[in-house]
Amino acid sequence: MAESLTVNLQERSYPILFGADLGRDIRARVAALSEGGGRVAVLTDQQIATRQQASLQTLFGDVPKLVLPPGEGTKSLDELGRVLDFLAEQKLDRQSALFTVGGGVIGDLGGFAASCYLRGIDFYQVPTTLLAMVDSSVGGKTGINLRAGKNLAGAFHQPRGVFIATNFLSTLPPREFAAGMAEVIKCGLLGDSTLFTQLEGGVLEPADASLPSIIRRCCAIKAGIVAADERELAAEGGRALLNLGHTYGHAVEQVTGYGAYLHGEAVAIGLAGAARLSQKLGLLPAAAVARVERTVALHRLPVRLREALPLAALMQAMTRDKKVRAGALRFVLLRMLGEAFTHTVTDSAAVEAVWRELGAIA
Repeated sequence: MAESLTVNLQERSYPILFGADLGRDIRARVAALSEGGGRVAVLTDQQIATRQQASLQTLFGDVPKLVLPPGEGTKSLDELGRVLDFLAEQKLDRQSALFTVGGGVIGDLGGFAASCYLRGIDFYQVPTTLLAMVDSSVGGKTGINLRAGKNLAGAFHQPRGVFIATNFLSTLPPREFAAGMAEVIKCGLLGDSTLFTQLEGGVLEPADASLPSIIRRCCAIKAGIVAADERELAAEGGRALLNLGHTYGHAVEQVTGYGAYLHGEAVAIGLAGAARLSQKLGLLPAAAVARVERTVALHRLPVRLREALPLAALMQAMTRDKKVRAGALRFVLLRMLGEAFTHTVTDSAAVEAVWRELGAIA
């Protein structure tokens, strides 16, 4: 019997189902849509199509499937056009639905396509990576990258349901699993000090008995924040807190062309950056910064740039961050481990000093 958690958004509320194998639940939803007169289509990537070929066939049978290249480069205008054309070719109507089966790239791109096609059709998230399970599949943020920056085109479009089946993690490469741990550590830092302390205690592995409960806890944290501030309109705090580590991290991704670092790896560096900036602004002691970096490194994630990047390019990328207001950089900082807040930083020297410590060069 699958466990569930509800994202409470009035008429747009939806369930997150948790289980090792949710095949019965997914097949039942596909059948109900088809019996109701709607069409169903699936969006996935080549890695999932190869590693989970049997699962895709069992779950969706002969449902039309579009298979895209893996990687952050797929979150592009060109690939968005391909998905929209696919939906039109399959004659999906407003009673139809798209299932996105994959990591955050597929979920973000597919959700955005669903928000655009016919001015909005239903979609369902079937995340297959740890990062997507604990973060991107929940909350309705969809989008693509532009040359100017990360996720600069998109829409708030909530899924009709999320199916978190942990058996998908059995074929997840170790590097991808580690990347997902960055978002798990982020959840502990921004709102659950007990979770962070648990993560300090040892490396979390895909087979660990505690993993399902940790995934659920991360989803519960995010669901609560999203329910309170769905469209990130709060003057302070709110949904923006979920961007802890992302201001530095998105800059790394943008400057390196969305290929050198997985999203979670860039966020991991960003968590170190946010902790160090918090220290420079007199919020965190050095010992707390050391705890953050030890925990990030323990879970096989970087806390420094692998190769030096130009400081000017990184600072310029930050100016295109979505949290910028009136030209000023807004960061998610830490008052303590387990408590985050948003703060406008006018001291660019402190921001630059952190970049240098992370490995940037002038």
